[in-house]
Amino acid sequence: EPDVTIVSQLKDMEVFEGDDVTFQCQVSHENARDVEWKLQDVALQNNEMNEISVEKGKIHKLTLRKVTEQDIGTITFRVGPHTSTA
Repeated sequence: EPDVTIVSQLKDMEVFEGDDVTFQCQVSHENARDVEWKLQDVALQNNEMNEISVEKGKIHKLTLRKVTEQDIGTITFRVGPHTSTA
């Protein structure tokens, strides 16, 4: 089965403290496995503060809720050996 690649990269975002922010990355194949989101090299889990979802099988989204100064930093999306950062 062919390697899943990143079709559209993450975009840098600026938000105000207390706002929500959504990052999205599109991959080449549906149902990609070995997918990971990180903030400052810390793996993120789907919970009340971090909403991780997939739309139409290929568009991977991360929403950070009510961001604080501690959320400043690099967001990384990884699928297999491919990464995108913002």
